[in-house]
Amino acid sequence: MTNRDPKSLIRIARENGVHELAQPLDLGQRVRELRKARHWTLEQAAQQAGLARSTLSKIENGQMSPTYEALKKLATGLEISVPQLFTPASKGQVNGRMAVTRQGEGSAHITTTYEHELLADQLSKKNMLPYRARIRARSFDEFDGWVRHDGEEFLFVLTGTIRLYTEFYEPADMKRGDSAYYDASMGHNVISTSAEDATILWVTALV
Repeated sequence: MTNRDPKSLIRIARENGVHELAQPLDLGQRVRELRKARHWTLEQAAQQAGLARSTLSKIENGQMSPTYEALKKLATGLEISVPQLFTPASKGQVNGRMAVTRQGEGSAHITTTYEHELLADQLSKKNMLPYRARIRARSFDEFDGWVRHDGEEFLFVLTGTIRLYTEFYEPADMKRGDSAYYDASMGHNVISTSAEDATILWVTALV
């Protein structure tokens, strides 16, 4: 086995989307942090990645230089991309948060115009707010003026058809599979134009 070659690791990182490394890379420490953030033993992580336990141990301890195939297996096992192996965790640690919301198990909030189902509601202090909405409104007049709030917003039509009204643009008629990204401080409203209530996925960036 050869000692870890920082130049070769930096080259692999650049080939896979990482062009700048803020400090000398310690791949072994990064892999160990990712493993421990998932509360996995060496044996569990090795099984997830399809590597021998001894191989993973040597990678973590800087005793061998992993091939690109080994890096791909590591990334797949840790459910991240190869570039993330070379990207230091923010604030020096891996957050590792995750929430699964089953169909119909979101937190419901009903208004006269929308039926919102908040997703990943069990997580606090999120950087974005995802929710599914059933659009009950059929006319702009059903709203008490524009909806507006801080942040940016992404909208994706799941079923039916809608009309997206915005303060500075012409109304946009949208169907299943269409999406829009816009400044949420700009007035905006959505109505259904299909016979059935349309449903959309909304993701709001929190500021």
